[in-house]
Amino acid sequence: MAQNNSTNDLVVKQASGALEQMKYEIAQELGISFPQDGYAGNLTSYENGSIGGYITKRLVTLAEQQLAGQFGQVR
Repeated sequence: MAQNNSTNDLVVKQASGALEQMKYEIAQELGISFPQDGYAGNLTSYENGSIGGYITKRLVTLAEQQLAGQFGQVR
C-alpha cells in the first residue's frame, strides 16, 4: 500500500490565528454560515472548497503585493 507523506502542517506556526480569522471572514463574505466551534462537517464539499479556494486566492494576492513592494516595478 502506498504511503501518503502529505501534511497540512503550517510552515509559520504564528500564522495559525490569522488563517483562522481569514477563514471566518471569507465564509461570511460568501454567505456561508461557518460554525464558531470549527466543526465544518455540516458544510457541503462545494462550500468548503469555495472557502479554501478564496483563501488561496487571497494569500497569492497578498504574496504578489508583498513581492511587488519588495522588488518594485522591474521592467
